[in-house]
Order: sequence, then structure tokens, then C-alpha cells
Amino acid sequence: QVQVVESGGGLVQAGGSLRLSCTTSGLTFDDYAMGWFRQAPGKEREAVSCITWSGDSRYYADSVKGRFTISRDNAKNTVYLQMNSLKPEDTAMYYCAADRANGGCVLTKDVYDYWGQGTQVTVSS
Repeated sequence: QVQVVESGGGLVQAGGSLRLSCTTSGLTFDDYAMGWFRQAPGKEREAVSCITWSGDSRYYADSVKGRFTISRDNAKNTVYLQMNSLKPEDTAMYYCAADRANGGCVLTKDVYDYWGQGTQVTVSS
């Protein structure tokens, strides 16, 4: 049974930082590209970032470029999202997802196979 579990969310002031973690089990982690998505109340789920299985390529939504960094540790079956210079508009539920991609990764939620339950990030002004 595949499990995807996010952690690290919380309440932070604007300008602060958080690091999200996502650990998987039940799948061969380095067969999968990993993505982070977020969903604010009343809005659609949107892509934040993704990383290829090797970690060689990373992609970011324009709204987080230069502030967020995605990384992964295949030995620990874990992907991270370092979030700096947080803004109130970053407030959302953050989800981790796994995509059995063919070498790449995409910022499209529909292709992802497995999802976590999410971790809440709240940024106060």
C-alpha cells in the first residue's frame, strides 16, 4: 500500500521560512518524479514545484521562483520544499504527489499517481 505523508506545515509570519517534508512508502521512490501542490480555500489546486527522480531537474511556478527550493533524498524516500520569504498569499494546504514519470516532471496535477493528505501553511501579515 502506497503512503505519502507530508509534514512541516505551521503558522509563520510574513518574511519567515518553513521546510516541508514528504516521505513515501510502498513505492520505489527513485522511479517517481515528485511534486508539491497547494490549494487555498475557494481556489483550485495549483502546482508549486516538481523534481525529477534523479533531482537533476526542478521546476517552479512563477509565483514561488526565487523563494522556494525543492530537493529530494532518495536514500530517505523523502522530498523537501524549503520556503523562504513567505507571503500571506502562500497560505494554503500543501500537498505532495508522486508521478511515475519517464524521466521528467511536470507541473500538471492530473498526471500524478499518488497524493498525500496535505499539511497546512498559514502566513500571517
